[in-house]
Amino acid sequence: MEFREPIERLIRDPREFTRDVQFPPASKLSIYDTSLRDGEQMPGIAYTPEQKYEICKKLSDIGVHIMDVGFPAVSADERRSLQLIMQGKRKGEIRQELDVVVMCRSNAKDIDATLGALDEIGVAPSDVTFFIFTSGSDLHMKYKIGKTLLAREGKDESEWLDLPLDFYRQANVRMQCDAIRYARSKGVRYVEFGGEDGSRGDVDYFIELFRKGIEAGGTRPSWPDTVGCLTPEATRWYCQRIVEALPHDIELLNHFHNDYGLATINCITSLACGFRAFTVTANGYGERAGNVPLHQVVTALRVLYGVEIPGFKYERLQELARFMESVSGFPIEAHEPIIGANVFSHESGIHTHAMLIDRRMYEAVPADLVGAKVQFVFGKHSGLSVIESTLRKHEGRLAKAGIALDSQLSRQVLEEVKRVREERARTGRVSEIVEQYYHNMQRLGLTEDDVVQIAEGIGRKQHAAV
Repeated sequence: MEFREPIERLIRDPREFTRDVQFPPASKLSIYDTSLRDGEQMPGIAYTPEQKYEICKKLSDIGVHIMDVGFPAVSADERRSLQLIMQGKRKGEIRQELDVVVMCRSNAKDIDATLGALDEIGVAPSDVTFFIFTSGSDLHMKYKIGKTLLAREGKDESEWLDLPLDFYRQANVRMQCDAIRYARSKGVRYVEFGGEDGSRGDVDYFIELFRKGIEAGGTRPSWPDTVGCLTPEATRWYCQRIVEALPHDIELLNHFHNDYGLATINCITSLACGFRAFTVTANGYGERAGNVPLHQVVTALRVLYGVEIPGFKYERLQELARFMESVSGFPIEAHEPIIGANVFSHESGIHTHAMLIDRRMYEAVPADLVGAKVQFVFGKHSGLSVIESTLRKHEGRLAKAGIALDSQLSRQVLEEVKRVREERARTGRVSEIVEQYYHNMQRLGLTEDDVVQIAEGIGRKQHAAV
């Protein structure tokens, strides 16, 4: 239907309320995907090197800028994944400019092991970014890595609990900076760095950690909300202070988790404060409640804030979602924003009638923008107009069967649709479907009983050998 008035007169554009929000230039924003590390840390998910390569190809094609591939030093499979990805860059199957990130802890042993892993597969240290990480909150510094810091500082372990927090803070800065300098001395050109649990740490301490890390040769500070506890207000409080305290040419990276469902808005808030790189995962997979979902943040930035990431293929989001489900084994919720199987489906008679007039009646996210199609589902909530529209669409087929369309037929079809759907509800196996879903989800990983059975099997073999 063609409206007599401009659409802007009929509905308010959400960007009317966000046009004054300032972001770095869209061309300076970097999408940092951690599907191959944080995403795979979701319980039950495990990718083969070949699957990781295919995931990386998909994400490179859709337009991410940075790819975290995890810890190549920990296993042959991780090294093989990195090797395939770097070979893919050389062959042109993965974009040349994709920044590949490898991880290690803040010590020479980890850095050497990572360098050795790279050498084993023919990758130069300057071809990748090293993410050298430590802890950031006082809780983590004293009670998680405290004994490591004591040993580095030549302190006896008996002093662990009695030493003040400031001792651990300064020892942690020295450990991080020593690791950065050591990596740079070994030919590493790009060093991402930061401390876990940033959102529960002291902001002034993080500023000191970042400043000294940059002086030591670090190139990209990373500030994480490791446990997903921040509100947008707290995010703004932290991020404004960090941005104002650091050189403006430094690319600051955020890393949010979704424990309260606030990861997307926290990410956007951080960017509005001046952060330029943002961590996401495809389908939002990750530990606990997951990470910032790629589809949510890029679409919200474009539609609600008018920030379009250059070169990003928004129309591939639905396709990417289905692919990630197929390789992970984890379907996302049918009502997941933007990419859920049902978010562009309509059944209610009130909705379907309006959607037949114009999609914008009930469509805030343009379906074609994200590669989706509007569809109608028929059931107990259906109205007469959608039945009539559907029958008219197939009028030729009905005519071949000798059936003429009229209002009486449409009403009879509507009554039968409602009857069949209600009958299915009475005789359906809804609870069985749900039980099967959870049963299959548990089978993606090993249970406690599986672990004990493995131990029993090993034990019996050992006894038999004796």
